[in-house]
Amino acid sequence: MKNKFSIVFIILGLCALTFGALIGVFSSIVYAYPNFLKDIVPFNQLRPMHTTTVFSWLILTATGGLYFYISTIEKIKLIFPVLGKLHLGIFILTGVGIYYSLYSGKMGGREYLEYFPLLTIPILLGWMLFGVNYFTSMLKQVKNWPVYYWMWGTGIVFMCYHLSEAHFWILTEIRSDFIKDISIQWKSYGSFVGSWNLLIYGTAIYLMAKIKGDDSVGRGKIAFFFYFLGLTNLMFGWAHHTYIIPTVPWIRYVAYGVSMTEWIIFIHIIYHWGKSLSAEKKKVNLLAYRFLMASEIWVFLNLTLALLMSIPTLNFFMHGTHITVAHSMGTTIGINTSILLASVSFIVSKLIKVNRLEDSKLVTVGFYIFNWSLLVFWLVLISGGIYKALWMNEFPKGAFGTLQESSSTIFMAFIIAGCILFSGLSMLTIPMIKRLISNLITQR
Repeated sequence: MKNKFSIVFIILGLCALTFGALIGVFSSIVYAYPNFLKDIVPFNQLRPMHTTTVFSWLILTATGGLYFYISTIEKIKLIFPVLGKLHLGIFILTGVGIYYSLYSGKMGGREYLEYFPLLTIPILLGWMLFGVNYFTSMLKQVKNWPVYYWMWGTGIVFMCYHLSEAHFWILTEIRSDFIKDISIQWKSYGSFVGSWNLLIYGTAIYLMAKIKGDDSVGRGKIAFFFYFLGLTNLMFGWAHHTYIIPTVPWIRYVAYGVSMTEWIIFIHIIYHWGKSLSAEKKKVNLLAYRFLMASEIWVFLNLTLALLMSIPTLNFFMHGTHITVAHSMGTTIGINTSILLASVSFIVSKLIKVNRLEDSKLVTVGFYIFNWSLLVFWLVLISGGIYKALWMNEFPKGAFGTLQESSSTIFMAFIIAGCILFSGLSMLTIPMIKRLISNLITQR
């Protein structure tokens, strides 16, 4: 198999997911019991380690899947395969630098990108090399692109731009104006997420087309409508995050409308795809099918929560509580992680014809533990958010420590659900990692 680096991307992504979930468990314990690990890795370092590692799972796995689908499944020759290897090497070295930055406390970045800011330069270089490789290969060899090619290409371009935009705060002119600074910060983060959503949702549509064996899934009017809606959301959907910024209300309402509509269309696409799929094709790609259908359920749950959060009166109480965390976790794990695990399952099935993941009882049990424990985890976060909102309304000037002490039962449920979620994920990721490493070894 050529371009083995695509599999290395995916293996690293699966390791990041497993490690990120483990750090999440420790973070939850430290949050509830601040003295735990205080002298080794305090919460203000654990939290960015957790978020950075989970984001790395999304980026690495989406990137590896894209390289694999293009070069191995579609048989499109990469014009510059060496750039793919260079891209991988840059990301590995930068990852080491990021962990050193976070562990040593030598940070300085902003929310979600808290590592030393100069480390963004090699990350941007990696994305630019990715873009050069993608567009030179695709434009020369493929005409009449299906929607997922457009989604992947657009996601790469906007990832470069919005990652740069997220660091505009370095400029004195931006940093000295609070409203401009906070507006650009949250605008760039919303669009940054929209960029990797294009990569991941494009992967979902690609999988649906390949599992069904019908390329029209990626060429219909609804698919392209979803693409343009996702692009609009990437550009404008960020505005509903900026309630604290003085601006006219209609901007936030339009932004919420755009982002909610995108999810509704995605539900529609998966629902009708699932109904049209034959029993035989479901069985052949059973695990990938299950993960895609699970992502549909998580889209619905997160859509419901997001609609409630869009009500200004409710948002006043919900914003800044664990409900916001439930919303982001439901999206990152429930939707994006389910789609990417479907992608990895599909890739493993293409590489390994015997000892399939679908036939593993451990993987099957892991699938159900993952989804049910995530549901409990999500509900506990919402419960914690509701309790905090009610407490703050009753004791607006109460001591935060009192709130923490009275939330001990919720925190314990949070920790237990997180531990079970980590166990379920490990049951999925470890067999996948073993099979992919085994394939790399046998292909030498």
